[in-house]
Amino acid sequence: MQANSVARTKKPYYRPMKRVGRPRSPHNSAFGARLCRLRQCAGLTQKEVAVELGISQPAYALWELNDVSVKPAQLLKLAEILGVQIAELMGETETVKRKSGPTGKARRVFEAVSVLPRNQQSKIVDVVEAFIAQYETNSPG
Repeated sequence: MQANSVARTKKPYYRPMKRVGRPRSPHNSAFGARLCRLRQCAGLTQKEVAVELGISQPAYALWELNDVSVKPAQLLKLAEILGVQIAELMGETETVKRKSGPTGKARRVFEAVSVLPRNQQSKIVDVVEAFIAQYETNSPG
């Protein structure tokens, strides 16, 4: 009598299964949804916010997906980064429509330029105006 083989024809985890992974939760927490909306209104990426907070981008992404415990110091820094009050971040006040102008990195650069001496600001304005003029002459329509 011959022994039965215990060898499997397929391994329990084959290549297509590895790519699937666990599906993402379709619903954000209330805090996470508010955080995501405020970040997008500020024109920032998850990576930019995470760098400012001193955490990794995946850790910050969890803030937008799950209920998390945020330290008070992180909450203060987050409100500063997003340009909102802590009460707005916590959902205690309605969001006021943001003022017009550049957002995200462009806003931060313009704010940094605003503290430079006038002669340096003038040089930066000349460069930016040259780029705008070049764009307007090369853009169709």
